[in-house]
Amino acid sequence: MIAASNSYVSAMFSYHSSISFRRTLQILLLFTAISLSCLVIFRELDSFRYFPLFSFSTFSASPPPAFPLFPSLADDDELSADADEYELSKALKDAATENRTVILTTLNEAWATPNSVIDLFLESFRIGNQTRQLLNHLVIIAFDKKAFIRCLAIHVHCFSLVTEGVDFHSEAYFMSHDYLKMMWRRIDFLRTVLEMGYNFVFTDADVMWFRDPFPFFDMDADFQIACDHYLGIPDDLDNRPNGGFNYVKSNNRSIEFYKYWYSSRETYLGYHDQDVLNKIKYDFFIHEIGLKIIFLDTAYFGGFCEPSKDLNRVLTMHANCCIGMNNKLHDLRIMLEDWKHYMSMPPYLKVSSNSSWRVPQNCSI
Repeated sequence: MIAASNSYVSAMFSYHSSISFRRTLQILLLFTAISLSCLVIFRELDSFRYFPLFSFSTFSASPPPAFPLFPSLADDDELSADADEYELSKALKDAATENRTVILTTLNEAWATPNSVIDLFLESFRIGNQTRQLLNHLVIIAFDKKAFIRCLAIHVHCFSLVTEGVDFHSEAYFMSHDYLKMMWRRIDFLRTVLEMGYNFVFTDADVMWFRDPFPFFDMDADFQIACDHYLGIPDDLDNRPNGGFNYVKSNNRSIEFYKYWYSSRETYLGYHDQDVLNKIKYDFFIHEIGLKIIFLDTAYFGGFCEPSKDLNRVLTMHANCCIGMNNKLHDLRIMLEDWKHYMSMPPYLKVSSNSSWRVPQNCSI
């Protein structure tokens, strides 16, 4: 009886020992599985930091930039450039017409002060004949921080093109070192706009807009430019162009032309963009790429060099052939007064009137 009881106890002990062993084994296996899973997860997290966390799209043809989760300090310049491109893309997209056309002007502190050139420029759009709505498509490119702040206070579409190490804030006198840098910076920037797929009208801020010029552009031309002196034939290369007003279509021909124009500054050291254009317009390269150039008639696109005399036809007027800020402001204000007087006349008097400008005065050369 005792032997049987001992056998039963021994059997029960073996049974429970077996169960305990299996449970212990299961726990060990589970712990091992969890440990291996954690190891894999941590390895994946460690490698993940080398992959982009997010990206935003730009409207350029290049792939969108990707930003690492933990960017190094060495990436700061690249990140800044990508951010600038994004801001430019946004400004252009917000201002563009349906066919991706924008109006561009540049601004520095000297022209941005209250009651200065930029105020007269914007006023011309407001008092012009069906030009006010064109302000919706204007992007002001600020060359310095104060100009950018002023732009934000007076206009919707602004972009800051501050160049490190270069001070564009003061008045850049014609053909000075700063003037040349500013003009060539502008040419390089306009090439960028073309590469982003936007057509543009570039206008100096001392060009007054009195009528919508778009219906008067040749839609078959690649590059159309105003003139200091117009000889009467729109495709005559002997016309004297003025870089302060042009209409350019974005295509391979115009992009290659702007690259060539910008690179030619090294061939013609010390020349500004307009003089270089006057030299390269005859080059075989221009003919080879098939660029169609049209020179705009000063009867419609006038200036102080060669005024548009008929106020019934004038589209824009440029304060060119004028040196000195005070002289320019004086004559621009008189020009706007002349236009306001013309616009206040009854229609029948406008047609029969011989009204013309009282300028240039201080800008006479």
